[in-house]
Order: sequence, then structure tokens, then C-alpha cells
Amino acid sequence: MQNDLETRALESDNQELKLWLRLLTCSNLIENKIRSRLRVEFETTLPRFDLMAQLAQEPKGMKMGNLSERLMVSNGNITAITGQLEKEELITRIVNKEDRRSTFIKLTPKGRRQYNKIAKAQGIWLQEMFDGLSQSSHKSLYKSLADLKKRLLLNDEDVQ
Repeated sequence: MQNDLETRALESDNQELKLWLRLLTCSNLIENKIRSRLRVEFETTLPRFDLMAQLAQEPKGMKMGNLSERLMVSNGNITAITGQLEKEELITRIVNKEDRRSTFIKLTPKGRRQYNKIAKAQGIWLQEMFDGLSQSSHKSLYKSLADLKKRLLLNDEDVQ
């Protein structure tokens, strides 16, 4: 097996640390496979695909600031990615009629076709990656992770 985050764990480490490192390792492996396939098969990046995915959910477009918040990246990152996608005619900028200082970003028809093609492929890749899990294991893992997420979010509220 290759070196990954999980190899940091010692036999004597507690189960929570081992579980956390396994989750990180699996997440990184999945993300790296997706990044690689996006690059090889579509000559694109995960941030570009993520931005297009957000726009695909908003047919009227989104303000750049809202995109930045949703993707949890800086406005500068959004500006750079939108510039690239605009050059490829995958998105268009529309001046906000109510506030001319802000701009909406929207997928073009070409951009929507490209997004749909990539999203379909990504769905197949994910199916392939999770194919080895039985249906019951899949459901159990999903439920366990949902429980963990809920608990973590509740703990965040206690801290604030």
C-alpha cells in the first residue's frame, strides 16, 4: 500500500485517530481520482467544475460574491476561474440591472452542455469507486457519516 495519511497511525493510537485518518485518506483518494480524470478526460479542473455545478443549479445566474461564499473560496479565486470559463464561452457575465456595480455569472448553452457531459462522467466515476461496497454497507456508511456530521454540527453550536 502507498503512503497516505492513514500510515501515520500507530497500533497503539486510539480508534478515533485511526478513523479520522482513514476518513481523510479515503476523501483524498476520491478527490485525487476525480481531479485526475477531470484533467485527462475533459482538460479541466475540480474548481472549474465546482463553479459550473453551482451555476447549473441557478439558471438565472449568481453574483460572484455568492459563488465565493458557496464554494468557500476568495473572490479572487472566483474572478480567475470565471475569466478562464468566459474565454472558453462556457459562462457569461450579466450586469445586475438593480445594482450596476454587481455582476451575475451564468452558464451559456455551451457551458451547460459541457457541465452535463462532465457531471454524467463524474457520476459514473463515483459509482465505479463505490462499486465494491454492498448496498447495506453503502447505506450503513452513509448513515454513520450523517450521524457524525450532525453531532459535529451540534458541537459547533455549543462552542459559538
